[in-house]
Amino acid sequence: MSQIDEHDRALGRKAALIIAVATILWLLLQWIGQQQGWSAQVALIGDLAAIAAYIYALALVWRIWRRKSGK
Repeated sequence: MSQIDEHDRALGRKAALIIAVATILWLLLQWIGQQQGWSAQVALIGDLAAIAAYIYALALVWRIWRRKSGK
């Protein structure tokens, strides 16, 4: 297995971990916010943080895809 393939696998695992952790944290934040009666502004901060994590993971996956397609 080449070093590039191993690097791509590591980036894929990193992207998957980011997506999983961001989703779990976002769900927990929503649940805690509902229990504590937090305002919509606080929930929006959590939403934006989750979106940022998803965009970062998408960039990682896109980088892998571009490398695999030879461009």
